[in-house]
Amino acid sequence: MWQAEVRVDLDAIRENVSRLRSGTTAELMAVVKADGYGHGMLPAARAALDAGADWLGVCTLDEALTLRRAAGVTVPVLAWLLAPGLPLHEGVSAGVDLGTASLAQLDEMIEASRLAGRPARLHLKIDTGLSRGGATVADWPALLDAAAKAQADGLIEVVGVWSHFVYADSPGHPTTDRQLAVFHEGLAMVEQAGLRPRWRHLANSAATLTRPDTHFDLVRPGLAIYGLSPVAGETYGLRPAMTARARVMLTKRVPAGTGISYGHTYTTETDANLAVVPLGYADGVPRHASNTGPVQLGGVRRTISGRVCMDQFVLDCGDDPVADGDVATLFGSGADGEPTADDWAEAVGTINYEIVTRFGSTRVPRVYDGEKP
Repeated sequence: MWQAEVRVDLDAIRENVSRLRSGTTAELMAVVKADGYGHGMLPAARAALDAGADWLGVCTLDEALTLRRAAGVTVPVLAWLLAPGLPLHEGVSAGVDLGTASLAQLDEMIEASRLAGRPARLHLKIDTGLSRGGATVADWPALLDAAAKAQADGLIEVVGVWSHFVYADSPGHPTTDRQLAVFHEGLAMVEQAGLRPRWRHLANSAATLTRPDTHFDLVRPGLAIYGLSPVAGETYGLRPAMTARARVMLTKRVPAGTGISYGHTYTTETDANLAVVPLGYADGVPRHASNTGPVQLGGVRRTISGRVCMDQFVLDCGDDPVADGDVATLFGSGADGEPTADDWAEAVGTINYEIVTRFGSTRVPRVYDGEKP
């Protein structure tokens, strides 16, 4: 008998990837960083590959090496969040593609290539306006010249050029067009430097869904493969893959005027049946869901009563019957009227990305539907 669980529908991931794949002529990179956005990196990666994903994308070197070594993944894998001093030669030896955005990073890639005894496969990143990763437009020519020389010397291979959008989740925002123009200018400089990368990529989930003119050779959907939309108010036919739920641990009848949980930030207005649910902020429930988080119990949507604790929260069920062991669903696909990750994001003032990635606690087991032998 389970107490709390996160269920992940791998068939939903397959359907979402197939839908995204059918909407582009570009190759598709399924982004499975952050433990597959909380869904489990390895099962999510396998499901995405089942559905025709051509690439996998991650942030860290460790994530990439896990895909190569633990999962036996042979498709191209790109890792792009690489701090100084990492054993990059292990990534090069494993055939991992590496994001590069500065002369200092390029020097590390060259040294990694020497240690590995083979050229590193690099994706040079230009900052087109996010002001996060990537070389600035001012620094781009020097990075290209140095990369072209290293490639001519047989030390590296520039296989990709890429960037990342700021406002693609707001269709029609003028920043997207400005970034696209900068990217085109950056690509022209790449050609002038004598580099001929096979893959040019810019489109995240939102641009994959809304801007086919940004698809180039490769698209990089992340959130969308898990069935969540990056654009508010639109679903694009995607099916959410994650459901978070728990069994009621304890029920009790209390009189009107009873304070609930730490600080008594909630007080019952009438005599009420309370349900104690064994999930808390240590499991991924945001503490700021106190008195706001929606939960379905007994076919009724309710709101968390009082503060979310480390391991549990309470629901005021009024006079509705409730029993120990009843299932409380925090969020799911919404098909049965339960809240969704979007509902939770709205309730606590965040984004759906954060809601699902929070539920990666080792205390709450992930159960997979649609696993293949």
